[in-house]
Amino acid sequence: MSRDGERAIELINELVTRVGNVVSDMVPPSAQVHLLNAQRELITALVLIYEHRVTAGPSERVGSSRRTVRRSAVRRRPRAANKIPIE
Repeated sequence: MSRDGERAIELINELVTRVGNVVSDMVPPSAQVHLLNAQRELITALVLIYEHRVTAGPSERVGSSRRTVRRSAVRRRPRAANKIPIE
């Protein structure tokens, strides 16, 4: 992992620790366990996304290859005439 990635992880952990200290007084212990598990999963997902973007080649990056979409395949928003009046 790059040094930038390590710094990002340290920053995220520091922020979460500070917020956790403030919230711990208001949140019951059983809910804290669920929040900690969600936090762990979120941090893992962010690290994986970051690593994928850093290590991906130019052709693998999101948005680098554009697909052409037929106009008929694109859904159009309903026009004002199709709106239902709310009373």
